[in-house]
Amino acid sequence: MFMKRMTRSLVPLLAVVGLTAGRVPAAEPVPTNATVAPLKSTNLFQDPVIAKGKGFEITRSQLDETVIRAKSQVAAAGRNLPPDQGAQMERQLLDQMITIKLVGAKATDADRAEGKAAAEKRFAEAKSRLGSEEALNRQLKLLGASQQEVIAKWAEALTAEAAIKRELKIDITDAEAKKFYADNPSRFETPEMVRASHILLTTSDPATKTELSEERKAAKHKQMEELLKRARAGEDFAKLAQEYSEDPGSKDKGGEYKFPRGQMVPEFEAAAFSLQTNQVSEIITTSFGYHIIKLSEKIPARQEDYAKVATNIKDGLAQQAIQKELPAYIRKLKQEAGVEILDEKLKLEETADTPGTPPNATPVVPEKKPNAK
Repeated sequence: MFMKRMTRSLVPLLAVVGLTAGRVPAAEPVPTNATVAPLKSTNLFQDPVIAKGKGFEITRSQLDETVIRAKSQVAAAGRNLPPDQGAQMERQLLDQMITIKLVGAKATDADRAEGKAAAEKRFAEAKSRLGSEEALNRQLKLLGASQQEVIAKWAEALTAEAAIKRELKIDITDAEAKKFYADNPSRFETPEMVRASHILLTTSDPATKTELSEERKAAKHKQMEELLKRARAGEDFAKLAQEYSEDPGSKDKGGEYKFPRGQMVPEFEAAAFSLQTNQVSEIITTSFGYHIIKLSEKIPARQEDYAKVATNIKDGLAQQAIQKELPAYIRKLKQEAGVEILDEKLKLEETADTPGTPPNATPVVPEKKPNAK
C-alpha cells in the first residue's frame, strides 16, 4: 500500500457545507452520465430562518442548497444515500453550518489569510491530480459548482480550522512528531512502484457496458497494432495516448499512472512490472480492452524520510488532540451565541462525540482509479 497518511484536515469535523476539502480514500471513477439536481430557487418571502444565533441566521434555502451539493458529491463518488439517512444528513449538515459560523466568528485576519492560502493550495493539488483544467471542470460540472465557489467554501472551512487550532492552543512539537514516526514505521513505508503510461482501446460500449461485436473488436485490435508500431518507432507515447486512448482517467496526463502491486488488474500489473525502462509492451488484453504500456520508471520500496512526512504527522496529531476538545468547545460556543434551531425536525441529538459529520462525505474532486483497475 501507499504510505498510510494521517488525516490532514479538520474539515471533516468542521464541515465544508457540501463541498468537502478533506481527502478520503479514492472513490470509483465518476460516471460521465451522472446528473446533478438543480439548486432550488426559493422566494425570499417563503424562505424561513431555521437556525439563528448571535450574529448569524441560516435559512431553509441555504440548507437546501447545501444538502443538494452534498447529495451530488455522494452520487459523483458512485454511492447512494439510503432513503432513511436523508433526514439525519440534513440535521448534521445544519449543525456543521452552525459550527462554521461560530468558529468563523472567532477568526482573525491571520486565520483568514491562512485559510485562503490553504484553500488555493489544495485546489491546485486537486487540479494536478486530475491532470488538466478540462478534467477538473468536468468534475465540478457534475457537482454543480464553480471553481470560485469551491475555493470560497474551502477557505471558509480552513479558516475555521486555523481559528480553532489557535483557540484551543494546539501545538505539536517536533519531539512528539518524531516519536510518532519512530513508533509507527509501517505507516510510512512505500512499496515498490512503477510509473507507466498506457493507451487503452475499450472492447465494450461505454454507455451500456455491453461487449462490442467480434468485428468491432477486431477493428480495434488492428488499430492498436498500428499504434504499437508507431510507439515502437519512436513517436511521442504521451501524445499518442492523448489522441487515441479511451481511458478518461489518464489520457489527459498522457496515459500515465504511478502504482504499486495489487492496484491494477493482474494482466496489466504483470506486464508493467516486467518491462524495462522506456520499453513498450506487446498488446495486453484485459476486461477493459486492449492496452499497450510504456514503462517510464521503476521506484524501489523505501521508507519515507521524516522531513517529507513531518507536516502530515503534526497535522494528524493536532487533529487527534482537537477531536478530544472540540465537542465541549463547540457546545460552549453554541451556549454563548444562544443558538436556536427553529425547526423541531432539524434538532440534532447532542452526543459526547463530534458536532456531527455528513454521512459519506466525499471530496469535490475525488481521485480516480485507473480504468485498468
